Amino acid sequence: MQRRELNDLLWFVAVAEERSFTKAAAKLGTSQSTLSATIKQLEQRLGLRLLTRTTRSVSPTEAGEKLLASMAPRIAEIEHDLASLMSLRDKPSGLVRITISDHAYNWLVRPKLGRLTTDYSDIRLEFSIDNGLRNIVEERFDAGVRLGESLEKDMVAVRISPDWRLVAVASPDYLERHGTPSTPQDLVHHNCMNHRQGRGGGLYSWEFARDGRELRVRVEGQLIFNSSLPMVDAAVEGGGIAYVPGDTVVSLLAEGRLVQVLDEWSPFFPGYHLSYPSRRQLSPAMSVIVDTLRYRE
Repeated sequence: MQRRELNDLLWFVAVAEERSFTKAAAKLGTSQSTLSATIKQLEQRLGLRLLTRTTRSVSPTEAGEKLLASMAPRIAEIEHDLASLMSLRDKPSGLVRITISDHAYNWLVRPKLGRLTTDYSDIRLEFSIDNGLRNIVEERFDAGVRLGESLEKDMVAVRISPDWRLVAVASPDYLERHGTPSTPQDLVHHNCMNHRQGRGGGLYSWEFARDGRELRVRVEGQLIFNSSLPMVDAAVEGGGIAYVPGDTVVSLLAEGRLVQVLDEWSPFFPGYHLSYPSRRQLSPAMSVIVDTLRYRE
């Protein structure tokens, strides 16, 4: 196989995984027109259509799916072997890709980034901030941040935070106008903010617990978000009751701009973990990241 043909296959894998010529071109550092022409030439040489193109999406054909299933694991192995070679260097270096929620990034990772990037200037970090559960292996991330209740099998998990909980909060003005709920069931009479789980996911049912009794409540309201951070702002502005991570509202509660309700019903959840494939030998860069983020009581 000529080197050009191998390069064309690598470009095909990028398009098939990203499901977009635009995103793949940006990832590869080339133009969309060049990438499109290269894929067409590859299809002509093989005599097979590999991608189905519409005005809004790109998806692999049956032949394309087979080629992707064959090529992607081999490319991942090559990338892993190259990453392992970095262990021969004195300084940790290279790109580390992490999938993480906005809450975990802002609460846990961002405060430690300055020291990490200053002490290890050869390490590059790419964060995919997404509140859905991305597939770490298939999407070729080096690691993902997961709650203890969402850890996958066959993955190494390193705790990076204490247990935490969601708290129900509203502005004093809202509670004065609509009253204060005394039980989770009272929420059905309130304007509550819903949280959309991941891309195309359902709405989160608020989880409560008290004296060993667990309860889920499907709330209704005018506002739906896919992130807890704007919910805090909306609650401050009187938009209703929000159920958000407790650490995001500490100062607002202290200032009296928000009031916590149903405190005795808000349970703790297992803390965040850094999760990565168990079969991979840790690169020096990943070892540094694990050590930096590891939770120490």
